Amino acid sequence: MTIGKGKRPRDPNQLAKWIVDQSTSDHPVQEEAQPQAPPVSPESLSQYMATIGRKGGQIGGKRRLKTMTREQRRKVAVKAAKARWKKSKSE
Repeated sequence: MTIGKGKRPRDPNQLAKWIVDQSTSDHPVQEEAQPQAPPVSPESLSQYMATIGRKGGQIGGKRRLKTMTREQRRKVAVKAAKARWKKSKSE
């Protein structure tokens, strides 16, 4: 009578039957156990976070360009070009 992973039914009649079944059963209701995460080393965690960050950066840049106006894109490009030329002069 339950729906999904042990959720209580929405229908009042089904809910009443579910409550009676749970209260009269011989075995107690088992709560869903929270899965324990395995221990993670700092190196693997760092690598995982770097991968996720790259993925978000790739998506974010494309979406950002779609929402920017032509003038905003021009300002960003000019700023980036100045930063590139400034870096190459100082090296």
